[in-house]
Amino acid sequence: MNELDSWVAAVVGELGLVPEDNQTTRVLDVARDVAHQVLRPGAPVTAYLMGVAVGRGADPADVARRVAELAGSWGPSTERGETTTR
Repeated sequence: MNELDSWVAAVVGELGLVPEDNQTTRVLDVARDVAHQVLRPGAPVTAYLMGVAVGRGADPADVARRVAELAGSWGPSTERGETTTR
């Protein structure tokens, strides 16, 4: 078991959660997509929002897929009609 796996197992235990297969991979994949295709600070915020959605009953795999697709389609802010920079 590597350090990340040990950390995740400890947090899962501390919070009384049930470990899920591929949870770490899903979150890291989406965080990578957001960090590279949207902006770096968006990665932890997105992971939190994914957790809120899953906590409210959304399917984790579906949430990860939808957010990854959104990040992949994210273009320059001017395409969305925004005038501020990221």
